[in-house]
This record gives sequence, C-alpha cells and structure tokens, in this order.
Amino acid sequence: MPHVVTQPCCGDAACAFACPVNCIHPTPDEPDFATAEMVYIDPTSCVDCGACVRACPVGAIKPHTKLDDDELVFMELNALFHAGSDAGNGLESATRPAQAPVPPVVRIPERAQLSVAIVGAGPAALYAADELLKQRGVDVTVLDRLPTPHGLVRAGVAPDHQHTKDIGKLFSQIEAQSGFEYRLGVEVGTDVSHDEVLAGYDAVIYATGASRDRRIGIAGEDLPGNATATHVVAWYNGHPDHVETPLDLTADRVVVVGNGNVALDVARVLLSDPAELARTDIADHALEALRASEVREVVLVARRGPAEAAFTVPEMVGLLTHPDLDVVVPQQELLSGDDTKSRLLREGSVATIDPDRRRVVLRFLSAPDEILGTDRVEGLRVTRTRLETGPDGTVRAVPTDEREVIATSTVLRSVGYRSDPIPGVPFDAQAHRIPNVGGRVLTEPGGDLLPRTYVVGWAKRGPTGFIGTNKSCSLETVNALLTDVATGRVVPHRGERAVLADGAALDLADWKVLDAFERRSGRADGRPRRKVTDRLRMVDVVRSGQAAR
Repeated sequence: MPHVVTQPCCGDAACAFACPVNCIHPTPDEPDFATAEMVYIDPTSCVDCGACVRACPVGAIKPHTKLDDDELVFMELNALFHAGSDAGNGLESATRPAQAPVPPVVRIPERAQLSVAIVGAGPAALYAADELLKQRGVDVTVLDRLPTPHGLVRAGVAPDHQHTKDIGKLFSQIEAQSGFEYRLGVEVGTDVSHDEVLAGYDAVIYATGASRDRRIGIAGEDLPGNATATHVVAWYNGHPDHVETPLDLTADRVVVVGNGNVALDVARVLLSDPAELARTDIADHALEALRASEVREVVLVARRGPAEAAFTVPEMVGLLTHPDLDVVVPQQELLSGDDTKSRLLREGSVATIDPDRRRVVLRFLSAPDEILGTDRVEGLRVTRTRLETGPDGTVRAVPTDEREVIATSTVLRSVGYRSDPIPGVPFDAQAHRIPNVGGRVLTEPGGDLLPRTYVVGWAKRGPTGFIGTNKSCSLETVNALLTDVATGRVVPHRGERAVLADGAALDLADWKVLDAFERRSGRADGRPRRKVTDRLRMVDVVRSGQAAR
C-alpha cells in the first residue's frame, strides 16, 4: 500500500478530488461521506503519485514506509474499507461506481456583484465563503461574536491534536482571497439585528454551530460538581467566555457521561503529562491548573457496548497508544466481538488498574440513573443495561435491576449538542436547529422560505460529521443561494451596509495582528502559539499592532 490516511484525518476530502485515479473514498458526493469516520485510500488502486499528500490540509497522509508502529492499524482500516468488508467490522461498504459524480457549481452572471454576510467564523462559514469567492463579482463579510475566528478549530480541537489544527492554514488561504472581510466581536441578534444585516447585504448565511450541551435529564444534575465537557474543552482551549476552571481538580476521579470523541479528548487532556501539553497551544491558565491537578482516573460511562461506542476508531487508536495513561475495560467479556472497536480494545486495553498509572476507565452497559449528593456531587448511580436488537436492526440498551454507585465529586456530561436560537431568526425548538430545506431557511418548520436567508453547518443539519463534512454541506447551501440569484429570487441591490457595533469590530487586518502576536509569544517557548484569552487584552494587542503599522 503506497499511501495511508492516518489519525489526524479531518474529513476535508481535498485529497479525494486531487487523486488522479479516484482511489480515495468516500468523497463528499457519496452517500456514506456524512457517516464515515475518515476517508480511506484503496491499496490496490493507489499509484503512489503523492497528490493526496500535497492536498491534505492537516498532514494526515503518509507513505506506508513512514508509518510509526502505532499507525500500522490504519493500513488495515484502509484495506478493510475498500475490500467492502461491511459485515460486522463497523466500516462502510466500498461498493460504488468507478467515478463519483460531482455536482455542478452554479454560476451567476459577473455583473451580479453579489454581497453576502456569513454569521459565524468556524469551518462551515469559511468553506461557504470559499465557495462564494470562486465566483467573480462576489464579496463576503464574515461576522462572529468572538474577537477571533475559526470556531471549533481554535476553541474545540484538543491542543494535543496540532495536526488537525493545521487546517487553519487552509482557512488563511481562504481569508487571503479578494473580496473576503471579517467583522469580529459583533453578535447578530444583539449588536445588530437580522433585518439590519439584510439591509446591508444581498443575502445572509448563518453558520452559528451548536455550542449548547444537551442535558442528561436525571436527578441531581444541577448540584455543584456538575459541568459539561464542552465547557472543559473551551477552558483548556482559551475561549474568552470560559477562563474559570469548570471542574474540581483536587479529587482523583472524574466521571464523564458519554463516550464520544469529545469525552475521549477531555479524558486524555486531563490525564496527560503537563510537560507534554506545554508544547501545545493549550491556554496558560489551564496548563497551570493541570500542573497542580490530582486527577488520576477518568471514567467514561456509556449505555451500550463497545461495538456501539460513539468514539471513532482513529480517536480510540490515539488513546490506546498514549504513553501517559492506560485504557482500562473492567468488563473484558464484552470485547469478544469481531467489530473493529471491540478488537482494538481487546488488544490494547487492560482489565485491572495499575495504581502507579493514570487511566481512562471505559464502563459499558451502564446508564446514568441519578447524581447523588446533598450540597454537591458525591457520586453517580448507574443502572446496568443489556443489549437488544430491534426489528429494524437498531441495538438498544435495556435497563436491568442491577445498580451501582461510582464515587466522584465531579460529573461531566458529554451526550450531544444543540444550537441556540438567534433573535429574529426562525428556530426549530424540537430539532434544536434553524429550519431549512437544503440550506434555505424556512419561516418555521415546514413553513415558507425566508427571503435571502440561508444556513450551513451544525445550525443546518445538527451536530453531526467532522470538520470536512462542512465542505459538502456548504457547497449545497451556496449552490442554493447562487441558484436563487440566477433565477431572480435574490436580486443584488448593494444597499447601505449595516452599522456593526459602531466601528468597534475587528477586521481581517486586526486578526492578522493578533494571530502573529500569539505565534510570536508561543515561539519563544517552543509552542505553536500562546493564546490571548481576555477580550480587552486582544483589543490592546490589536491597537499596538495598528500603531506600529
């Protein structure tokens, strides 16, 4: 096998379109792209040209001769996917036509001179901006309530996943295109209304994501000692709204309800050697707190079994090969399955605890029942479950009469996300996202089209997919907008621009000043950047940079 996609895969799929022999799948045009954990290179079709290596924005593709021992499992995953081995291994079928169809990009007349506002500055927003700026006569203004762009790439990707953060280089290329501009530190719905934005732009695309955690829905969830994995991620990533430590680091055990990738990220960061984290862009306040942390064990609680675990195979491989910790599965009997996740855990986990090692404990078939405590969290009571397969093939966790208490002073929930409503913008309170059809916003679920208003990313489809999933999602929405321009539903009018926070917003040049300052500050200590986490300090840095120009 000449080349292999490895753990840092972001799902951008630029490699798939760069491949001259169509050996990388699924592409964004194929049905299983939305559910695949990564993209895979066909070992029998790859011609070792290296085009995919150059196209990958996060450096995730390597020749097989340069794989580390811990990365050899990805050779097997690539081979399994393209062998079509979809029976019991948790991978998708490789049955597909020789060349995936590529949807045509809608073109608009050059004289259209289209002006679009995009609300949100994360991957979905920037992919949408990129698609729009491929047209002549289009300019894009990206607005975000934070003074910094890039959304979850900056504030969500774990600091020890610097390869994944390399997609920021692609974002910089998008930002450098003619017609791109930022208005950062502006919150639509608060600083400026939806109607005011539409008065100044021909159309608006919402890319506001899904940042609110879902609740578990059990007693005791509001006791002190409860927190969310999302807040912990934002804390160690330096989000300006989350600089205070959200959890108790003086106890030796933290319990996380959920076992998706975010849960694994939190567990890994909490247990990693601070000396290693000091080589990353982790926030200074989090690094200092973790240096004093007494946490030795993170327990991940999941209702179903290992085969149904929410984490992806690449993330689990990264955890199993982590030098600073053990992965403990007390219920080793549950790992007898032939699926990929069970096999990896069977080969890489341990059944007993080594008191001298930090550890992640995976507790399967355990449903959270109640968070115990009087004045604060004292434990989590779980109900043991058993698995039943329904007529539709869905595996469900059914509660038994057996219960157990896991002693802890901290419970983090990591059971999914939902979007927050934006004043003046329709919102589906049941689905927790903006109602839409193919990216065109509706006045209400099942209602009429809202003029000149579109949506992309998690606010459009819910919290599913990976960074690169937003690429195909954005293409669909942008094509809908361009179709509406071409058919006269959207008429470019070049109205007066909205007054955005009385000129207090930061623009692209300001962001470049702040970005360069953070990188310089980190370089002195061998770090990729040292983040500024205070809004006022960010403004001071920008003003100092302006004065120097």
